[in-house]
Amino acid sequence: MGTRSVREGHIAVVGGGIVGLALGIEALERGNQVTIIERDDPPRGASVRNFGHCCVTAQGGIGLDRAIRSRRRWLDLSAQAGFWVGETGTMLIGRTDEECQVLAEFADRSSLPVDLLGPDQTLNALPGFAATDIQGAALLPMDLRTNPREALHCLQRWFAKQPKVTWMGATNCTSASEGVVHTNRGVIEADRVFLAVNHDVDRLAPESAHRFGVTRCVLQMLRVTPAEPMKCEPALLSGWSLLRYKGFDACPSLPLLRERLSAEYPEMIAADVNLMATQLPNGDLLLGDTHTRSQFPEPFSNEAWDELLLSHGARFLGQSSLMVRERWQGVYASAPEEFLVDHLDERTTAVSVTTGIGMTTAFGFAEDVLAA
Repeated sequence: MGTRSVREGHIAVVGGGIVGLALGIEALERGNQVTIIERDDPPRGASVRNFGHCCVTAQGGIGLDRAIRSRRRWLDLSAQAGFWVGETGTMLIGRTDEECQVLAEFADRSSLPVDLLGPDQTLNALPGFAATDIQGAALLPMDLRTNPREALHCLQRWFAKQPKVTWMGATNCTSASEGVVHTNRGVIEADRVFLAVNHDVDRLAPESAHRFGVTRCVLQMLRVTPAEPMKCEPALLSGWSLLRYKGFDACPSLPLLRERLSAEYPEMIAADVNLMATQLPNGDLLLGDTHTRSQFPEPFSNEAWDELLLSHGARFLGQSSLMVRERWQGVYASAPEEFLVDHLDERTTAVSVTTGIGMTTAFGFAEDVLAA
């Protein structure tokens, strides 16, 4: 289908998560009137159920370019909208020879700064982090953190107050085509419509979901209180994280690491764990996460998987125990490609970040979508 670069007019965005907000903010800056249609009020989806981690450095390809541009936007918007974004970096902990080798290879290949640390340097950088099996670490200083429970809602409230913006919360879209959006609160007409509904793209654009191979990825996550006080400003990532991010794919030692982890921890492989943590202002940790994929996932959490997160998380963090305060599931769109852009007709486009890196790449992605 043909498309028109978005300059001035009325833009309607269905979905008020981070991708939808990013599209709305970019469209407003291009001089458009913007209407955002969000079924919840405030949004309750993946954008508030995550780690609040903008993992810029570990991306690859177009994802890295979009992450770098998103980083600048996060810092600018935090000042404008009044929410916290910390230039805290990410600390990747190496606990085996294979993990440290991958970290060294990544540091050598990365186009962004990567600082390799020894065990003592790592412990000095993380007060109260008492793990005894650290062999080294890599600090990724370009990465950011925010509080996911506050950032999106603060950004949404700020955006809704801007001139030329209409925020329609608690409004469910039932269909959209040719610039007309049908909702449970009436009909909205716009010059361009963007469907930014994350994994629910199959509800509004089923042919797009089928063509791009979109399914749902369900995460189990925990908020925990560590038994011993600790302070970790950076996001903390483990060797399991090296298996997930595109930036590590070209490291020659990655297959050896995957082989070792698969042999030693088959239960972690079965749960598709990315063991990592970020700290909230009160000292609690967001700990996760497991992954399972299905077009129509079961609504039930697996307690054995939560126990895996707790046992391996305590060892990773050097804690005697972790007290669970909250449990939840996150859900995001998953597909073979990282990004979905499908022009359904001349005025309607379905968009989604389909690898769980929406917080990291949304603003750069929005720039590209609206410039096309």
